[in-house]
Amino acid sequence: MARSHGTPAAESQLVTYDIVSDSSAVAHVDVQLEDGADASCRVRAFAEDHTTVGEISFTPEQGRNDVEIRTERRATSVDLIGCTTPDQGKTSLTCPFGVVDLHLTT
Repeated sequence: MARSHGTPAAESQLVTYDIVSDSSAVAHVDVQLEDGADASCRVRAFAEDHTTVGEISFTPEQGRNDVEIRTERRATSVDLIGCTTPDQGKTSLTCPFGVVDLHLTT
């Protein structure tokens, strides 16, 4: 497992989500970027049976990002997979328990 220390260039938090229709959900994601950071974020929508019914990657802006996820069928929940920068090498998520760093290896 790779280890990385220091403050991430991109931090993200799923604020809330809305199930808009049988084929769409909207994730409300708060993203904090270091100056000049170029990041990529990914959110995933799940059906009642916990299968993935939609997923999208997006380039975030500083602050709140409202992201539409097209779904194969009605979603019941949305998760933020996370946001990373090309040189970051890990995903940082903020949850009710604090910041969780997921270390990625290739």
